Amino acid sequence: MISNFHNYTTSVLFLFLLFSCVRIGNKGNEVSHHLIHKLNNKAEIIMDKVYPKFDAYHHDTEFNKQRFKEFLKVALSPDIKNIYCFDDAIGIDADYQLSFNCNKKTAELIIQRNYLKIDNATSDFAFGLQDEFPWWNMKKIEKLQLYSWKGEQEYYKYFWYDNKEQKAYFFDFDL
Repeated sequence: MISNFHNYTTSVLFLFLLFSCVRIGNKGNEVSHHLIHKLNNKAEIIMDKVYPKFDAYHHDTEFNKQRFKEFLKVALSPDIKNIYCFDDAIGIDADYQLSFNCNKKTAELIIQRNYLKIDNATSDFAFGLQDEFPWWNMKKIEKLQLYSWKGEQEYYKYFWYDNKEQKAYFFDFDL
């Protein structure tokens, strides 16, 4: 793990230095702007492998689409839109919020792939761990049917789906 981190850090440092040299050497040159953009994209991709990026303020970014596939274990289909993601992975516990629009068939596939079951027993939806965003409406979520899964060592997945708005909320957390 440390070796991988060292390799990524070295790669990022190399790209940063290369970016700086190109920028200084070719200031104002259109080719350098293209190269700078390309290097920035490469650096972001490398950094995403070390520290995954979640974008809570822009929907449907490439990083949010990647987080969607990683967390929900479902391929992106045309009905999946407005993907927002947030993470709080600092400290001893971690939590991840994803919200998106999809049709009922996709919601059912997510429920199946993540072994989620209807949960009428849970009364604490872990709202204290969740962050508020315009795309994460806890008052609305509270009224929706909860689907959940509990793993080992206090690891949980919660999923809610609003049939009327075709909007899904996914919360992945550990305590």
